[in-house]
Amino acid sequence: MDPADADAYFGTVLRGSPSGTRLARSQVLSTYFMFLELRHKVELHRMTGRVIECPIDEMNKPRGAKDAQLRIPPSEPEVGALFTGWGSELAICRKFAPTARNYTASKLLSQVGLRVSEARGLDLDDIKWDLGRFGKLHVRPGKGARGLGPRERMVPLINGADRTLRWFIEDVWGQFDDDHTRPGAPLFPSERKNADGSTRRVGDDALRNGLKDAAKAHLPGWGKKLTPHVLRHFCASQLYGNGLDLLAIQEVLRHSWIATTMRYINPRELHQAGEKSQVAWSWRETEGVRRLYELAS
Repeated sequence: MDPADADAYFGTVLRGSPSGTRLARSQVLSTYFMFLELRHKVELHRMTGRVIECPIDEMNKPRGAKDAQLRIPPSEPEVGALFTGWGSELAICRKFAPTARNYTASKLLSQVGLRVSEARGLDLDDIKWDLGRFGKLHVRPGKGARGLGPRERMVPLINGADRTLRWFIEDVWGQFDDDHTRPGAPLFPSERKNADGSTRRVGDDALRNGLKDAAKAHLPGWGKKLTPHVLRHFCASQLYGNGLDLLAIQEVLRHSWIATTMRYINPRELHQAGEKSQVAWSWRETEGVRRLYELAS
């Protein structure tokens, strides 16, 4: 792909598309070529004789007022400070169970990269403790793609997510409901009850507001910028920084396109990647995929 191809793509194929779509596609392409340049520039030049260069330039770059920048998540120490402060709050908060529920849901988002709608849609039965080394989550209400409906997936309970969920179920869940065996019992219940006396499922807004209040108290520099989806970006960056391959992260997050996964990786990780040798990266990719399959098997 060269600038002429980008000219044709944005000038013809996407000519009638919304400006937000054009800006987002431009960002995906720019991020992908940054990835190629940082990780495979020398290798591709040796194979093809061509020097990698981004086809998006000042002449064909889509214009628009919408911010198409990447979501840059907090650093690992910042997220650690958030959950440390939030966890210490549990001992003195006015409503322990709802606060612990919001804490657990947000921590799960940061550990395995769920969407907030996926987290609230989980049932107790969706935790498959007997699968894999740590157990897995059966995410049934996954985001649909191209009108095909929700896409299910199995997510390994890595990064300590198994310990987080065991604590919540054993010490907190019973304060919402006393029947763990009821079919369809939600993993994250609401304080409200259904007409038959069963516990309702928590709403998106309750989880979002819980995270917002915690960020305001324990990570004030982020304020309203720290959303559940930013925690999903944080998870992707941490998995990449810990050695998982992009294709493995794509499976965990359930993206249709690897270019979408690229947008979730913090540029700090990409720049650090560019400083390493090709040999080191070949080992890292192989080792990352091996580690994910070990955890998932």
